[in-house]
Amino acid sequence: MRRRAMLRLLAAASALAAALVATGAAAAAKPGDSPSIVVQNGVTQPVFGYADAIRQRVWVDAPFDSDSDGANDRIALDIIRPKASDAGLKVPVIMDASPYYTTLGRGNESEQIEDTDGDGLNDRWPLFYDNYFVPRGYAVVLLHMVGTGFSDGCPVTGGTPDNLSAKAGVDWLNGRAVAHDKDGNVVTADWTTGKVGMIGKSYDGTLANATAATGVEGLETIVPISAISSWYFYTRSNGIRFNTNYPSFLSSTVTNPDRRAHCAAVRANLDATDGDETGDYTPFWAERDYVKDAANVKASVFVVHGIQDDNVKPNNFSVWWDALPANVTKKIWISRLGHVDPFDFRRADWVSTLHEWFDHELWGVGNDVLVQPQADVEYAADQWTTYKKWPVPQAQSFPVRLGETAPDAAGSLHLGPQPGSAGSVLQSFSDSPSSETTQISNPDTVTANRRVFLTQPLAAPVHISGTPAVHLFAAANAVDTNLGAILVDYGDATQVSRSGDGAQTLTTEDCWGESSAADDPCYKQVATRTQTVTLWRVTKGIQDALNRHSLSVASELVPNQFDTFGFDLLPQDYVFPSGHRIGLVIVGNYPSYTSVSDPVRAQITLDLTRSSIELPVVGGVQSLMRAGLEWVTPADTNP
Repeated sequence: MRRRAMLRLLAAASALAAALVATGAAAAAKPGDSPSIVVQNGVTQPVFGYADAIRQRVWVDAPFDSDSDGANDRIALDIIRPKASDAGLKVPVIMDASPYYTTLGRGNESEQIEDTDGDGLNDRWPLFYDNYFVPRGYAVVLLHMVGTGFSDGCPVTGGTPDNLSAKAGVDWLNGRAVAHDKDGNVVTADWTTGKVGMIGKSYDGTLANATAATGVEGLETIVPISAISSWYFYTRSNGIRFNTNYPSFLSSTVTNPDRRAHCAAVRANLDATDGDETGDYTPFWAERDYVKDAANVKASVFVVHGIQDDNVKPNNFSVWWDALPANVTKKIWISRLGHVDPFDFRRADWVSTLHEWFDHELWGVGNDVLVQPQADVEYAADQWTTYKKWPVPQAQSFPVRLGETAPDAAGSLHLGPQPGSAGSVLQSFSDSPSSETTQISNPDTVTANRRVFLTQPLAAPVHISGTPAVHLFAAANAVDTNLGAILVDYGDATQVSRSGDGAQTLTTEDCWGESSAADDPCYKQVATRTQTVTLWRVTKGIQDALNRHSLSVASELVPNQFDTFGFDLLPQDYVFPSGHRIGLVIVGNYPSYTSVSDPVRAQITLDLTRSSIELPVVGGVQSLMRAGLEWVTPADTNP
């Protein structure tokens, strides 16, 4: 505590020094001097106007032709910046690149852009970024992804033109690309410092990840919220696809209706090359994978993700987080909600922290945002804990083994060494799909289409932080099957509901920033939904047996021959309370995870002695032993 207090004192002193410099410059300003920002208490102050801010729309020449019409595409940017930026103030840029500005809209209230007075300039700006940050000395840029809004071309759902759209904008802001206004005049960005921070939720945050993965100069920071890092992970899992022809569907959704016919050939090509026939990882998906290019990232990264996000599943943040270079500054918030923006679950803290982050990363303001703990994790509704790092530094992966009990009861979860080659305990089940609720309910009842393994009631809490993985030694009486694994908390509790992603929009509003005649900063407040439960799916995973050894190359099973199957579950940070039981449910097809079912209905046999679930337990094996997990030494293993 003393060290943290000292660090905060030093940060406060630095912020005060910056404030004195900024305010001193303002106080000493003479007629004709350039305007400057004002910093107090470690953050920029709203000393510039919003109603009189300069508004522009420009088109940046892009280095690609997504619709193959013989001309390179142009990327539209809507810009709002302080009037003082035409009087010598050089400002950094907060950019939200999106495909949604004229279709689905942005934010909880689905706001679209709007030119209210017909002058060809945007007057109504989605979200609060413009209202809040423009008066504090920032430009805000809404970049229309290729083929959407006022940009040319056709969207390709994570393909190269999508990925380079925002890079073209960053290049123009740094003098490396050409832009024109609606009359064809060349426009330069002589009002900016060239420092850019990208932010956005879902597809918008995905574009921030994609841009950072190019290593483009001038991109100083990104704030990806519920963002995709690999489109393969978004639409597939270990060889199992979640949907059919999704890239073309999403491309159509974000294309303005009057351009959909023009882009029909592009969508047809997406259908022809998306590899739905196999679900394998192909060059199509490598093009849409930013994790493989994470080594290029130079920008700092502030990740926000809901651990119960069943849209952009949490492995999209965890694999990206783990792949970022060691020298990249990073910060993370993990909420218990689903696909929800932090403005709608922790609003005041979010605006304050984001303000500090952008001030530090784009204006160079000395504040304590990097002195604060790296990770904020929510364990129950509005109950947050901070950590120096994430996963929690004390987390250690340890195998928990599967054990047999009576034939008419669930199996056990226990500790123990890996057995030798002698002896096997076999249990079989049929792949007969049912809902997730049915799959995980009544764990002590043996059913023909699953196998359940349980601990005894825990004598102490068990905290996991990171990515669990299952390792199964199994056989099937067919050349193919699917395998699913579900980690369950059995016990009475109050959980953040998955209904509505855990968020409920209220009728009351609050306001964040300044207004113009066409745009106000007021938004409906949001409350967290909770529910009482007797069991809870903690995390889950699936695998196509054909991809057990490779996501790129499928290989058939030899019927009734045992083989190894290993796959990650979705990442989690969760505490199993004392008195609860930890459960692992093994199934074949898992229709609540994906509607695309394997038609084969195999009989699956597990060798329990060679199967386990690896849990990232805070405190390691000692925590599991304190919780009462039994240590079992197989007969063929020398203790």
